[in-house]
Amino acid sequence: MTDAATPEPILEPDLPIVDPHHHLWDRALTAPLADLPPPQHGFEAVIRLQPRYLLDELLADTKSGHNVVATVFVECGAMYRADGPAALRCVGETEFVNGVAAMSASGVYGDIRACAGIVGRADFTMGDAVVEVLEAHVAAGGGRFRGVRQSASHDPDKAVLGPLARIDGGLYASDAFRSGFGRLAPLGLSFDAWLLEPQLPELIDLARAFPDTTIVLDHVGTPLGIASYDGRREERFAVWRDNIRALAASPNVFVKLGGLAMVFCGFPSFLAEPRASSLQLATEWAPYIGTCIEAFGPERCMFESNFPVDLGSGSYATIWNAFKRIAAGSSADEKTALFSGAAAKAYRLHL
Repeated sequence: MTDAATPEPILEPDLPIVDPHHHLWDRALTAPLADLPPPQHGFEAVIRLQPRYLLDELLADTKSGHNVVATVFVECGAMYRADGPAALRCVGETEFVNGVAAMSASGVYGDIRACAGIVGRADFTMGDAVVEVLEAHVAAGGGRFRGVRQSASHDPDKAVLGPLARIDGGLYASDAFRSGFGRLAPLGLSFDAWLLEPQLPELIDLARAFPDTTIVLDHVGTPLGIASYDGRREERFAVWRDNIRALAASPNVFVKLGGLAMVFCGFPSFLAEPRASSLQLATEWAPYIGTCIEAFGPERCMFESNFPVDLGSGSYATIWNAFKRIAAGSSADEKTALFSGAAAKAYRLHL
């Protein structure tokens, strides 16, 4: 992919940023790209763009001009243990990320504190047995483990999620899930929720049922505009908006402003050639981000890069420029909340 033109000037380069959502992975391909079949889904195309994203790649992005002072890693199935009890293999990801965080905390790579917070994975359908997994994450996290993400993303049309269509619907509403979910709050841990726009009522009910658990909605609830939703994203905007407002009524919920660069939304900017400008991205995303800020207030909203997944619509620097364009009319205090304060509060970061 090529940039629209020369790299954009960085807007507000001194504004401190806590990036509350990125991944690390090594999915280096075992066969040359030329020997592989074409990607069947936009998510696969992005993986081919960035098969490896480790500390060097993260630092190249976070040092590309914006003042990123800290980040939060969110689970992506990386570096699970190769053996041992199946339920505990996911703890390998926390061990791996904590090592990266320790490298960053040494100061050798500058002032940034990468992976200052870690969000891992656990299967809450284990019920009370999930406590062993949670405690293992906490022990492996070196004081950085903050919570869990277990995706509920599902749609009857499997073409929406493509290779990520892995589970049946109704996870967050199930008694099996909730039997384990109730173990988060006693341990002081939060929950990241990834689900799709039609599933938002499921999260609304979960948040009401567990008012003492901090919940972070990822990617503004993932509006849909592909597969059977092609051409229907604007038609469904009012449904999404009403559900966002209902979710915001639960004070234990935060929302991440980002993820709109993913394939699922179906925006023209995805995999565009040349790459979209920050102005185009801001124009496409502003209705969703603005609605969330109005509903939740800046103190419960946090901009996120979702890198490297959001690489499909722009570089790290361009995406943060887009966020700054959207927030241009906000006060200094509101910008502090949106770009660092809400993330630090939700993930209990001491910076």
